[in-house]
Amino acid sequence: MIIDFSFYLFIAVVFTGTVWLIDKWYLEPKRNQVINTSSETHQGVDVSRKGEEPVIVEYSKSFFPVLLIVFLLRGFVVEPFRIPSGSMLPSLYIGDFILVNKFAYGIKLPVLNKTVVGLSTPERGDIVVFRYPRDPNLDYIKRVIGLPGDHIAYYNKVLYVNSQPVARDFTGQYKGPGQTYANEYVEKLEDAEHSILLLPARPNNLQGEYIVPEAMYFVMGDNRDNSNDSRVWGPVPESNLVGKAFMIWMHFSDELHLDRIGNIIK
Repeated sequence: MIIDFSFYLFIAVVFTGTVWLIDKWYLEPKRNQVINTSSETHQGVDVSRKGEEPVIVEYSKSFFPVLLIVFLLRGFVVEPFRIPSGSMLPSLYIGDFILVNKFAYGIKLPVLNKTVVGLSTPERGDIVVFRYPRDPNLDYIKRVIGLPGDHIAYYNKVLYVNSQPVARDFTGQYKGPGQTYANEYVEKLEDAEHSILLLPARPNNLQGEYIVPEAMYFVMGDNRDNSNDSRVWGPVPESNLVGKAFMIWMHFSDELHLDRIGNIIK
């Protein structure tokens, strides 16, 4: 079980819901009984305070529906994430707030992260959020490059999938934020096209060949020379997948980029 925000949110839902139920089934009837008894035996006496709810009950009843809705939305439908690094430049900027489809690859139980209904599997080119294999308490975001059984190779900054070099077209020097002296390319991964960055002055230290095991996925950052990914720590287990990134809903950093709000992630 992963101890993260979802876990604490679950605890808050259980706590407020339990307080509400205890009050509904046990405390409220006792308060009503006190009010009725007092009304019969102390006619004309103000007994309104005897029926007041305890503060913890009042707050629990107010927050429980909100917490429950947030928990269900985050657990089964969509979850927000913030991009903390430049490993996915130029596709995602530092400070982008993104939405992740939680049921794209199946319905999972929140907190336990166990798949109960399988719907689909990741495709090459998908940008996915996942639990970092070396520390499942951390969430990473990368692009799926290799599927189970694929042969992935990376030599001289050229990507090969099943012995075929992945086509790419040079588009010019990258002029966006977060990275300098980078060349930008459009990479064609089967039917999907996306931009990547390469740093011509940086030597290629991350090269080699990999066979993707069953139920695992090989992922890489779009900022190829500035990404900690499967080339370093291996493939991502299917059970670690959180969901598929699909939209930028906000951007907040040192620079304001209003044009990024609402962009669909490719």
